[in-house]
Amino acid sequence: MGFWETIVPKYKEIIRKYLNDKDENILYQGQKLSRKLIEHQIAPEEVISLHKSIMMEDNYSARKIIDSFDVLLEVMLGYGLAYREHQSLRTEQLALRNEIEVAANMQETLLRTSIPSIKGVDIGAISVPARQMNGDYFHFVSNDSHLVGIAIADVIGKGIPAALSMSMIKYAMDSLPEDDHSPGSVLKSLNRVVEQNVDPNMFITMCYGTYDTKRHLFSYATAGHEPGFFYKAKSKEYLDFCGRGLLLGINKNTEYKEYEIQLEPGDMIILMSDGVTECRTEEGFIEREDLTSYIDRYIHLPAQEIVNNVFKDLERLQEFELRDDFTLIILKRTK
Repeated sequence: MGFWETIVPKYKEIIRKYLNDKDENILYQGQKLSRKLIEHQIAPEEVISLHKSIMMEDNYSARKIIDSFDVLLEVMLGYGLAYREHQSLRTEQLALRNEIEVAANMQETLLRTSIPSIKGVDIGAISVPARQMNGDYFHFVSNDSHLVGIAIADVIGKGIPAALSMSMIKYAMDSLPEDDHSPGSVLKSLNRVVEQNVDPNMFITMCYGTYDTKRHLFSYATAGHEPGFFYKAKSKEYLDFCGRGLLLGINKNTEYKEYEIQLEPGDMIILMSDGVTECRTEEGFIEREDLTSYIDRYIHLPAQEIVNNVFKDLERLQEFELRDDFTLIILKRTK
C-alpha cells in the first residue's frame, strides 16, 4: 500500500475523532500527520482537496464542516512553519551564492593569464569551470628569452578549496626564480610548496613545459597529470606524452623527469585536464579516438578556434552539463 492510500484513512480517523470528542489532544495528531505529509512532499493544495472530499463524502453538516477546519488549520500550521524555514534557507542560499560569485570573479582576476603572441607559433586555450569556481588552472610564462612556459594543473576536487589551491599554485609560480625554466625544477619547487601548505586529502596534478622558439623544442615534466598528445602532421598521428610522475604534495623529495619533443611545421602539442578525457555520455566516457577525431575535424583552423569548437562539441555531447572543469590548450608550430 502506498503512502497516499495509508494517509487518507488516517486523516479521516483524525477528523472523525475530533468532531465526536472535540478533544484538543487529537489536534496534536494533525501536527504529526503534517510532518509526514511534508516529508513525502504532499502539496498543501492536495491536503485541502483531500479534506474537502472527505467532508463531502461523509455528508457532514455545515456545523461539522466548520469545526473540521480546526484539524485542517493544525495541519496547515506545519506547512506554514516549513514555508518560513524554506524562505530563511533561500535567503541564506542567496547570500552564499552572491559571496561565491564575488569569489569566482576574484579567482578569475587572480588567475588571469594572457596567451602570448609568438612568431611561428599558434596557441589556443580554453578553461570552463563545471561550477562557479574553477579547479583547473593554466598559465603562460613568457619573457625576453626565447622560451615560453606553459602550465596546466588540476585539483582533485571542486569548489572553494580547489580554487584556493589554484591561487596558491599561481603565486608560487610567480615567486620562482626567473632564470630557472627547467620543467623538472619548476615541479620540484611547486611540489614542496604544496606538500607544506595543502591539506593532505587534497591532491594536485600538473604538467609544466617550455617551448624553445629557436629550436622548436618542447620540454616537459608531469606530476600525475592527464597525459597530453603530440600530433605529428607528417604522419597524421597522435602520440601520447611519456611519463606521469607523482602528484604534487605527496613526497617533498620527489624528482620529476623531463622529456623532449621536436616539432616540425604543422605539429601540435595538446594539453588538457581530465574534464576533457573524462567527458561522460550515457554510454560512458569517450574514448581517446573520439577526442582525436573531434580535434581532426577542426585541425585546419587556428588553434583558438580548434579548442573553442572541440569544447562546444563535447559540451553538446554532455547535453550542456559539464561534469568536471574543462581545460584544453593547443600549441601549433606554423612554420
